[in-house]
Amino acid sequence: MPKLVTFHRHEAITQQAHNYVKSYILFPSGLIGLVCMIGGVGALGYQLMATDSYTWGTFYQSSGLVLLGAVMGVVQTRYHQYLFKQFPEAFAARMRQASIRKSRKTAADPTAGKIDHSGRRLVPVAYLAGGALLVGASVWCGLLGQVNAAAAVLMPWAGFYWARLFFWRGVVS
Repeated sequence: MPKLVTFHRHEAITQQAHNYVKSYILFPSGLIGLVCMIGGVGALGYQLMATDSYTWGTFYQSSGLVLLGAVMGVVQTRYHQYLFKQFPEAFAARMRQASIRKSRKTAADPTAGKIDHSGRRLVPVAYLAGGALLVGASVWCGLLGQVNAAAAVLMPWAGFYWARLFFWRGVVS
C-alpha cells in the first residue's frame, strides 16, 4: 500500500509541475512574445513606410536581434527543462505556492523542492549576463540608428519569448 501512495504522489507532483509550466511559462511567453512581435514588426513597418529609412542594415540588425533573443530563450528553456526533469518537485512547490497565494493563506510549504546542482551558484550570473547582453544589443542597434528604437527594444524579447514557447511545447503536452 505505501508504494501506491508514493507512486500516486509522484504523479501528483509531475502533474503540478506540468500545470506550473503551462500556467506560468507557456501562457505568459506566448502572450508577451506576441505583443513584442507585433510591436517590433509594427515599428519596423513604420520605419519602412513613414520614415523611408529601412535599409539592408536594418533588416540584418533586426534579424540579428530576434536571433539573439531566440538563442537566449533556448538556453534558458534548456536549463528549465533540466530542472523540470531532475527537480519536478520544485515546479510543483511553485504551483502550490501560487494556489496558496490565491487563497490568501500564508502557511509555508514544508514539502517545497530544493534545487541543488553543481552549477547552482552560476545561475544568477548567467541570468544577469544574458539580460545585459539582450539590453546591450538593443541599445547598440538603437544607437547605430538603422533600427527604430522601439523595434530595437522589442525584437530581442520577441525572439526570447517565442523560443521559450516553441521549445517547451514538445515537452509539456
